[in-house]
Amino acid sequence: MGDETPLARLARLHGVATSYSPSPGRTVPASDSAVVAALAALDVDARTPQALRDALAAREQELRERLLPPTVVCWAGRAPAALDGLPDGTRLRIETEQGELRSAAGNLPPGVHALHATAPDGRTADAHLVVAPPRLPAPPGRAYGLLVQLYSLLSRRSWGMGDLGDLAELAAWAGRALGAGFVQVNPLHAAVPGAPTDPSPYRPSSRRYPDPVHLRVEDVPEYAYVEDRGRVRALLDRAARLRDSVLGKGRPGAGVPGAGAPGEGEPGGGLIDRDAVWELKREALELVYGVPLGPGRRAAYADFLAEEGEALEDHATWCALAEVHGSDWRRWPAGLRDPRSPETARARAGLMDRVDFHCRLAWLTDEQLAAAQRSARDAGMPVGLVHDLAVGVHPNGADAWAQQDHFAAGMSVGAPPDAFNARGQDWGLPPWRPDRLAASGYVPYRRLLRALLRRAGALRIDHVMGLFRLWWVPQGQAPTEGTYVRYDAEAMLAILVLEASRTGTLVIGEDLGTVEPGVREALDARGVLGTSVLWFERDWEGDGLPLPPEHWRANCLATATTHDLPSTASRLTGDHVELRDRLGLLTRPLEEERAAAAADTREWLTVLSRLGLLRGASGGICSASEEAEIQAVHRFLLRTPARLVGLWLPDAVGDRRPQNLPGTWDQYPNWRLPIADAAGRPVALEDLAGSPRLHALVDVLRGR
Repeated sequence: MGDETPLARLARLHGVATSYSPSPGRTVPASDSAVVAALAALDVDARTPQALRDALAAREQELRERLLPPTVVCWAGRAPAALDGLPDGTRLRIETEQGELRSAAGNLPPGVHALHATAPDGRTADAHLVVAPPRLPAPPGRAYGLLVQLYSLLSRRSWGMGDLGDLAELAAWAGRALGAGFVQVNPLHAAVPGAPTDPSPYRPSSRRYPDPVHLRVEDVPEYAYVEDRGRVRALLDRAARLRDSVLGKGRPGAGVPGAGAPGEGEPGGGLIDRDAVWELKREALELVYGVPLGPGRRAAYADFLAEEGEALEDHATWCALAEVHGSDWRRWPAGLRDPRSPETARARAGLMDRVDFHCRLAWLTDEQLAAAQRSARDAGMPVGLVHDLAVGVHPNGADAWAQQDHFAAGMSVGAPPDAFNARGQDWGLPPWRPDRLAASGYVPYRRLLRALLRRAGALRIDHVMGLFRLWWVPQGQAPTEGTYVRYDAEAMLAILVLEASRTGTLVIGEDLGTVEPGVREALDARGVLGTSVLWFERDWEGDGLPLPPEHWRANCLATATTHDLPSTASRLTGDHVELRDRLGLLTRPLEEERAAAAADTREWLTVLSRLGLLRGASGGICSASEEAEIQAVHRFLLRTPARLVGLWLPDAVGDRRPQNLPGTWDQYPNWRLPIADAAGRPVALEDLAGSPRLHALVDVLRGR
């Protein structure tokens, strides 16, 4: 480090990287402007030589003089390393979560405790002391489960998109009839309302609160007591029309702009219209809201309000203000942009009925989430529901407004250029500030985890590498002009393990793509499962061939595909190449892409055949049907030691379409397609239950 420039040293002392590695053995410097911008977002001025010198001197002095970092981690049974450097004779006072006072850090109970240190020279320090179990427990035996985007799974009782009633029904059926151990769904976070609403579940308004669009209105107890039955019947008629418009009443091929004549693998019904569904449900829920709660229900609601406190009040206030001023809080009157301002307090009081309405919706949705998890457990699932935590939030949404002090202004999360995307990526999500998180004892992160974990058997963390570092892109700049900013991974992991251990919840990290060396090992050491997708599992450090099943890692969720990738049928047939060609997304000539895709598929089919997993009419590759090939893929997954094996539910009926096609916006109906069969005909939940193709594939996963 002796040859560091002052900017590089200042950046390192604040956790800002000055270079990155897009591939093994290759290092690329980050631009000085990106580093300066990232420092500025941390309130560090490095724009001029004098400012740089002053900032560096201030940081070095701060680190020399401080007794403790703002958050200290203690893995149960091990003394915190940060305490080893304290001067001899330093006195400690620890107030535990449980209300005890201690004078030493040994044998502390799990929790986030208040630590105060006083050194002999009079210096003092206050810190948050996180005490976590050493690791999370392993899954209770091997299990397979279903992966599904909930909105895409409509029953004949839903109102135009899959809902929490459908989720409870799916879990009950899958657990009892199919022997499934879990059901994994997309993030159910609250969306930013708009015209149209952003349909992506990975750009939510709030990650802490679920979206009431997922409510099954008829399952709300007060629904039965709505007096205006004429309006209720009219709403049900509109709901039936919405549902029918998705489940096959649209023309074949509808919904893919520019797709031309419909063909195999294109949508056969209409698209899911989230905005229309929400408009309808909001009307119904306004009627339900007019029904007084009974004494027991009112007491339960009061408990929920008390437990959620200011966080729920902020969320509901943002929702109420968005109804008046629009969903971009940066365009609101100046006083309302601050959640703690007197203007916001007055506006909240004036909109108290609307604030209470949105609080009530959060409660009702939480109740139905709990009911869905109970349904899964009652059906014998050892895990139950696997919820998904998005990597960030929409910059215009409720969390960004309520927690703006914890977000880095002027920055967006993305990914650097790599072998898969030479231009890099900008996801449009503001990152949390690592310094503010640490200073608060990670309060927003802890509360977020608690909210999600209490209704889950497992939690999937999207882009789990974000616990270690995130690629920050200055707003208005290309993703190539970003740089990595590091988080305190030990603290982030300790809090994750602590909160998940409180509820007995498994954690699955989505660790696909470019992963920093040591990250997977650190996650595994703490009991966080990884994610392994068949098509990516190759011997990348050797011959590049498909990785033999016995060489896969055990502590993972193994799947054939994900929501961002082609379905297995599409990959086996090459349909995914044709789709990308129609939409102008190919980076090479069509014939080259076809040849590369066919070679990849042929390589895998050869492996499946050699292992005796591909069972065609005569035992050969050429005679095997597409359905037999999909079954062989899942037999392969069972050959691996993976503790969890996931079945992408659309694969069970031969669906050709990805739910999301990265790199597209209005060219393809991302996040709006119902599950469909190989011919593109939408398949309702009731039809899935009777599908011979699905049952044959499930028999494979059950080892029959």
